[in-house]
Amino acid sequence: MRTRNIAFSLLALVVLGGGAFAAYAWHPAIDPIDPPRRESFDPALVRRGAQLAALGNCNVCHTVPGGQVFAGGLALPTPFGTIYSTNITPDPETGIGRWSEAAFARSMRAGLDRDGSHLYPAFPYNHFTLVSDEDNRALYAYLMTRDPVRAPARENDLPFPLNQRFVLAGWKLLFFREGPYRPAQDQGEEWNRGAYLAEGLGHCGACHTPRNALGAEKRGEHYAGGEAEGWHAYAINAASAAAVPWTTDSMFDYLRRGWHEHHGIARGPMAPVTANMAYVPEEDARAVAAYTVASMGQPSAERQRRAEALLAARGPVGGGARPAASDSQTVPASGGEPGAAIYAGACATCHEAGRPLPFGGINLAFSSGVRGESPENLINVVLNGLPAAEGERAPIMPGFRGVLDDAQLVALLSHLRARFGEAPAWEGLDKAVREARSGDRLASSRPTDSVQAAPADPTQRGTTW
Repeated sequence: MRTRNIAFSLLALVVLGGGAFAAYAWHPAIDPIDPPRRESFDPALVRRGAQLAALGNCNVCHTVPGGQVFAGGLALPTPFGTIYSTNITPDPETGIGRWSEAAFARSMRAGLDRDGSHLYPAFPYNHFTLVSDEDNRALYAYLMTRDPVRAPARENDLPFPLNQRFVLAGWKLLFFREGPYRPAQDQGEEWNRGAYLAEGLGHCGACHTPRNALGAEKRGEHYAGGEAEGWHAYAINAASAAAVPWTTDSMFDYLRRGWHEHHGIARGPMAPVTANMAYVPEEDARAVAAYTVASMGQPSAERQRRAEALLAARGPVGGGARPAASDSQTVPASGGEPGAAIYAGACATCHEAGRPLPFGGINLAFSSGVRGESPENLINVVLNGLPAAEGERAPIMPGFRGVLDDAQLVALLSHLRARFGEAPAWEGLDKAVREARSGDRLASSRPTDSVQAAPADPTQRGTTW
């Protein structure tokens, strides 16, 4: 009898728990609307929405390279399977044309589709939840005044039960905290503005914070470095490996121009971020820069001393004099280190030519790729180079995939790390090179990821900017 009572009690708990979870997971649909007319939106609100869309990089995830802007269909690989971005043009059948402002705001704030289905956190609503009602209104106005594109959603490639959206309610219960942003009372106006933009629409932590086994950003490791599209997003907290500590001015320049002489060139997933930041109001970009630099903390006196010594020895731009054949630092004697010989023949003629960035090679003593916690980015650049950017002035670099074999690449990277990195050798370098070469970890190396920078619809620049 006692065993039976325990069994009934457990069953009741399961039923009640399941019912409670079902109630938590269920959300009602929001009624569709007739697509609003473009002229019904205030042009000033649309212009502000365009700036916010640029800051949020909406065009990057919601556009297939070479495809219609915001029409979706971009494959977003995750450790759990592939998710495809959706059409966010105002097409009434395949886009968000029948979404009310309330439905759009709910998707941003709570991660829910118009029909009440949970959205996958590849759409970073854990950041977008912080966005204010006013800014959501501006984003809605901007998106609803784009050209509609008929583009049905692609089916996600996810295993059971992850292909059942109700399970996302459990993920949200564990990891999602609904916004909006609450200003920190002990910080100034610029810091709070930067935190609101970087943590919200900018969703910087989505790349720069490591994730746990369930794909959530690790609490307590904010900005400690993460992975994105086969690239490593460097630590932008106190663990930053930058040879010269970032300042608000240098971060602002990097975000707006995509390069800085003491920090290198933005490529991989960071390239379209900086391309879009060129369209963000200067005060917003500077606020993001100030907040990010504050997150890194004040550099120690010793670190600052080393940076000043490096600047004094190497100069502010370029790499100094072009190496001569007799320079024992770049061209080893017969029987010397293979990596040094490869560097002298393949790299030094650009990286020590003295030409300023962005068209000369960065002095590798300043390179975060050489000094960073992961070799991924350096491997990607050496293998694939920096392709020319169509329609814009940008740096280029040849790739060496067909020139260097794995052993030679490892030798070169080891030499660069030892000579310029001032850090211990990377562990597992051989494996990382093999994976990058095989395509198991395919990295995007498009100049600006072949996605149009904001304003996302160039034909409407006169009306939106």
